[in-house]
Amino acid sequence: MNIYDLAGAALRHFPAETAHKLTIKALKTGLGPRQTTPDDPILRTNLCGLDLPNPIGLAAGFDKNADVGAAMIRAGFGWVECGTVTPLAQAGNPRPRLFRLTEDGAVINRMGFNNEGLDRFKYNLSAQNEHSTRIGANIGANKTATDRIGDYVTGLKTLWGLPSWFTINISSPNTPGLRDLQSKDALYDLLGRIMEARAGLMGNQPSPPIFLKIAPDLDDLQIQEIGEAACHFALDGLIISNTTIARPDSLLSAARSQSGGLSGTPLFARSTSVLRAFKTVTNGKIALIGVGGIASGADAYAKIRAGASAVQLYTAMAFHGPSLVTTIKADLAACLRSDGFSSVAEAVGA
Repeated sequence: MNIYDLAGAALRHFPAETAHKLTIKALKTGLGPRQTTPDDPILRTNLCGLDLPNPIGLAAGFDKNADVGAAMIRAGFGWVECGTVTPLAQAGNPRPRLFRLTEDGAVINRMGFNNEGLDRFKYNLSAQNEHSTRIGANIGANKTATDRIGDYVTGLKTLWGLPSWFTINISSPNTPGLRDLQSKDALYDLLGRIMEARAGLMGNQPSPPIFLKIAPDLDDLQIQEIGEAACHFALDGLIISNTTIARPDSLLSAARSQSGGLSGTPLFARSTSVLRAFKTVTNGKIALIGVGGIASGADAYAKIRAGASAVQLYTAMAFHGPSLVTTIKADLAACLRSDGFSSVAEAVGA
C-alpha cells in the first residue's frame, strides 16, 4: 500500500462527502499520485477519434467542477470525464446525501447535480492545458429549469471548443423527472436539438464526440427505442450505465435503504447485461462505454468482451485507493494477452 492509498484509508474515517471534498482540495494543491512509466502498448485505444493510452476512464461525479482532470490523468487514467455541470450553480439535495455501503463495495448518492455552474466549469477546464485532449464534459439540466433540453443546448454552446467530448446525462435518478428524457418522444426532441446545435457550432471543423449516458433501469422496449434513436441521430456513443434505483436483496450494509442511486459492485451484473443488450440493438454502429461496478482488471475485461470500447469507474477507487487504476491496467493487459488479443479493439464484443 503506497502513501496515497494510506491517505485514502484515513479519509474513509470521515463522512463520505467530507472525504471527497478533502481529496479534491489535496489534488488541487498538487498532491496526488503520478504515473512514472508509460502504459503497456496493448492498452492503447481509439475511442471515436480520441487517442487514449489506455481505456480506463474516470466517470463523472468525482470532479464535478473540472478542478482536477489533469491531476487524474497524471494518476494514470486514460481519460477523465468532469461534471455533471448545469448552466446555473446549484447546491443539490440536502445532506446527508452520500453513503458508503462498505460491506457491499457500494455507494448510494442523492447529490442532485451539485456544482458551481457553467462559468466556473469553463474557467477551470480552460486551465487544464496539460492532458486537455483527454478531458471531457458531462452536462446536465438545472432542477428548476423550465426548458431542460435548452439547458443541454446551453451547456454544449457554452463549453464548445474546450472538452474533448460531451456526455449528455439524462439518467441521474436524483433530479426529479430527468429520466423522463429517456422516453422515445422526449429523446428524439433532445437529440434533434443537440444535433442541430452541434451542426451550427461545427462550421468546417470536426465535432468532438457526443455520448449519451443512460440508466441501467430500462426494459427491453426502452433499450430498443434508445438504441434506435442513438443510431438515427448518429450519436458517437452510449455510456452504460448510470446508477440504479434498484436495491438487490444481497445488500448487507445498514445504509442499503437510503434513497438515491446505487453504484459499485452490486451494479456490475445489471449494467453489463444492459451493455450486452445495447451491443445487439446497435449492431456495432456506435461505440459503447461500460460503467458500473468495475473494481478489477477482470471486471474491465468483462465489460470489453460484452461490447465496451472503453470503460469508466469511480466508486471502487473510494474503497481501494488511487493505485487501483494501475492494478486494473496491469491485470487487463494480462487478460488480453492470455486470450491471444494484441489490442483492446480486438477484444471488444469478442
